[in-house]
Amino acid sequence: MDSVELDVLVIGGGVAGLWVLDALCRGGHEAILVEHQSLGTGQTVCSQGIIHGGLKYTLMGRLTDSAKAIREMPGIWRACLDGSCEPNLSDVHVSAGYCHLWRTTSLMSQVGMIGARAGLQTKAVVVAGEDRPVVLEACPGEVFRLDEQVVDVPSLLECFSRRMTEQLLQVDAEGGVEFETSGGGEIVSVGVRRGGRSCVLRPRWVVLTAGSGNASLREQAGLSGETMQLRPLHMVMVRGDLPELHGHCADGAKTRVTITSSRDHAGRRVWLVGGQVAEDGVEMDGASLCARVKRELNEVLPGVALDEVEWASYRVDRAEGRTGGLGRPSGVQVSVDGNVITGWPTKLALGPAIADEVLRRIGPAMADDRGTCVADSKTVLADWDRPKVAEPPWERETQWIELD
Repeated sequence: MDSVELDVLVIGGGVAGLWVLDALCRGGHEAILVEHQSLGTGQTVCSQGIIHGGLKYTLMGRLTDSAKAIREMPGIWRACLDGSCEPNLSDVHVSAGYCHLWRTTSLMSQVGMIGARAGLQTKAVVVAGEDRPVVLEACPGEVFRLDEQVVDVPSLLECFSRRMTEQLLQVDAEGGVEFETSGGGEIVSVGVRRGGRSCVLRPRWVVLTAGSGNASLREQAGLSGETMQLRPLHMVMVRGDLPELHGHCADGAKTRVTITSSRDHAGRRVWLVGGQVAEDGVEMDGASLCARVKRELNEVLPGVALDEVEWASYRVDRAEGRTGGLGRPSGVQVSVDGNVITGWPTKLALGPAIADEVLRRIGPAMADDRGTCVADSKTVLADWDRPKVAEPPWERETQWIELD
C-alpha cells in the first residue's frame, strides 16, 4: 500500500476546508484535503453567498460580539475578489457589489434602524428615493445600501478547486477515511480509499472542517463528538419572472427576510429566502412554509407580483461548536486535541478567519524533509480521483409547486 508523509491533512471540502488548505499551501505546508461528497456539499453550497460585515447584528444599536467577529471580513474578501490579495479569487462571479437593507413600518424597526450604523467597517448609506431599485420603490421608510458583496457560491468553489486540484482527493462515502490513533490521543496515520485503491497518509496535523460530519470524525478518532451543535434552517426558493434583489428587510433586532438572487441553468431568476422565516419554518412542511413566505414577501415588498412563480424549500443544518444554551456562536470556533484541530466557521464570510486560526495553531512549515514529501505526494497521488463541485439547491430540486 502506498504511504505519503504530510504536514497537514484537511478533511472536509466546504469553504472552511478550502480556505484553510489554500492558506496552508501558500504558507509552505505540504497539505492535502479529502472529501467524500462534492466540494461544498451542505452548508456552503446552500448558503446565500453574502459577505456579511456585521451590520445586521447591530440592529438594536449595540456593537455585539458577533458584529466584532465579522466586521473585517468584507474588506478581506473584496481584496481577494479583485485579485489584489491572496487567495486570488478574481475568477469568482460576484452576483452583487452590495446589498440593500430596508425596514417595515413597525416602531421596533424604526428604533432598530436608528442604531444600525454602530461602529462597523461596513456602513449603511441612505438611498434616495429616485435611486432606489424598482423592486424597493414602494417600500415605506428608508432604504439603505450596505457594501456587502454577494458571491456566486458554486463559482467560488470552482475557483478554489482550480487553484488546488493536485491537493484535492475524492474518497469513498463508506470507509473512505480510517484513523490509526496512538495511546496518547493523536492520529498517527489515516487510511484513505477510493474504489479499489488505498493509500496511507501520515500527517503531522489533521484538521477537521467537515461541518456536521465533524462529530462522527471526532468519535472515530476517539475524541468527544459532543463538542458540536446543530441549528437547523428551512430555506425557501422562488423561481420565475422576478427582479434582481439582494438584501435584508429588518424588523427590530431580526432580519425578517434575507433575499439573494441567482440564475438557474435555464436562465430563470431564483430567489433564495432566508432570515427569521427560515428559522421559524423549521417545524413547518415545505408547502406551508412557502405559503408563509409568500405572505411575508407580499408585506415587505409591496407591488412585487408573485402570482406566476414557482416555490420550493430545502433544509440545511448549521454545524457549530457547542455553546451554552445552544445559542449562535459569535465567531469562528477552533478546538485542539493532540494533533487534531476541529474548526467551524459559523458563516461563509468567516472563511479567512478560520484559516488564520488554524495556521496560528499549526505554526510555520517545517523545511526538514519537505522536498521529499512534495515529490512523494505528487507521484503517488497524481492519478487519484478529484472531487467535483456540488450543485446549488435550485438545480437539485425537482418538486416545485405553485401557490394560489
